[in-house]
Amino acid sequence: MKSVAGDCPCGRLDARGRRLAHAACCGRYLDHRDEAAASDAETLMRSRYCAFVLERADYLLATWHVTQRPPSIEFEPGARWLGLELRAARATGADSAEVEFVARHRVAGRAVRLHERSRFVREHGRWFYVDGIAPV
Repeated sequence: MKSVAGDCPCGRLDARGRRLAHAACCGRYLDHRDEAAASDAETLMRSRYCAFVLERADYLLATWHVTQRPPSIEFEPGARWLGLELRAARATGADSAEVEFVARHRVAGRAVRLHERSRFVREHGRWFYVDGIAPV
């Protein structure tokens, strides 16, 4: 399992436009998910991006809705994550939301760009990733 010292990979900024430290941003959710649940779908999406960067299958599986959760997650060997760009986040109901983002990484010298509109639901006060589709 990888670790992060310094800025959070999700790129979230504070009120002054400075990048948040990983421990004060997504790290608190990844390391303490039973005590610290993401407050909204965007925060969950950002923390899941960090989980991919850090190869935290435990967090990804725990935050994946049970109806869509795969039995396991395999990470691409040698993947180097390059950044996350949030395009849009919106509520679609009292307990549902969508987040559109672009995540970039490089595998074996090849650039990969994932552009997705992810769907999330809130159950018992916790947000879960349901699925994602390519935006139109």
